[in-house]
Amino acid sequence: MSRVLPYPLLTLGLLLMWLLLTSFSLAQLLLGGIVAAAASRAMAALQPSKPRIRRWSPIPKLALIVALDILRSNIAVFTIIVHGRARERVSGFVAIPLDLQDKTGLALLSCIVTSTPGTAWVEYDPTSGVLLLHVLDLVDREEWIALIKNRYEALLMEIFE
Repeated sequence: MSRVLPYPLLTLGLLLMWLLLTSFSLAQLLLGGIVAAAASRAMAALQPSKPRIRRWSPIPKLALIVALDILRSNIAVFTIIVHGRARERVSGFVAIPLDLQDKTGLALLSCIVTSTPGTAWVEYDPTSGVLLLHVLDLVDREEWIALIKNRYEALLMEIFE
């Protein structure tokens, strides 16, 4: 089974996404299954390392925090755009020293930061452990450093390290 479908959950997820994005028919089911199976085999060729989760209990808390932060950031960016106060805002870059070393944790942190409107993961230097973050509405650099380190990095370290 693992030779044919090395990542069965990925295959199932891709097939379900295919069916949600297209019309449900036997032909689409077959075509989606072929595409999902091919993608699963391609993923196996990349030989990604398996993530090691040390603690599962902080995951729901992190998911809730991220969901609320994304909602709050969407509202804040919407307000900036609608009220036309974009000229009053100052955007900028923040260098954040990270203690997180786990590659899966760093990848998840990049997804969290990038999916939150108004912020973008620009660069990470693995030798120094410094993350360069772009912020649309930069008021206080220290506040952003504390937010990333205390709100996300601490939970990700608890989960992965």
